[in-house]
Amino acid sequence: MEVDLVKAQPVAKKILFVCSGNLCRSFMAERICRKLSRQADGPHVQTSSAGLLDLGGAGADPNAVAILREKGVEASRHRSRVLTPEMVAEADLVLVMEEAQRDEVLKRKPGADDKVRLLKSFSVQGSGAGLDIRDPYGMTPYHYRTCFAEIYFSLEGLLRCI
Repeated sequence: MEVDLVKAQPVAKKILFVCSGNLCRSFMAERICRKLSRQADGPHVQTSSAGLLDLGGAGADPNAVAILREKGVEASRHRSRVLTPEMVAEADLVLVMEEAQRDEVLKRKPGADDKVRLLKSFSVQGSGAGLDIRDPYGMTPYHYRTCFAEIYFSLEGLLRCI
């Protein structure tokens, strides 16, 4: 991690989370990462999120909001954003939920291969059933909890790496 010698503090990493619509997974990852990084003494990160689909600034999925609040994570005032090449360029790390999303991000911003990764590749729980974090949108509370857990364990691993 780089250090700003003038202030003697770590320079913040800019992490961008990306999923399909920016209503569930990337939004949840952004908020969970903020909470975990504030609790840790180590990494200082700036988080943001975006989706591959333009949903016109739609609010977060109420089920995603509910699971975040249940787990003590701040979940208010989210509006979906569509991914732009500029967002990818400004980020130090772009974390996607599925392999197909990685491919789409690289189509939109060629040459970003070194910074686009699957979030679950950082998981402290191992790869399990693959590296995709499945979309819980419109599914049962069980699916949202599973998604939350996969994101949480992946972020724990990520924060240990940076």
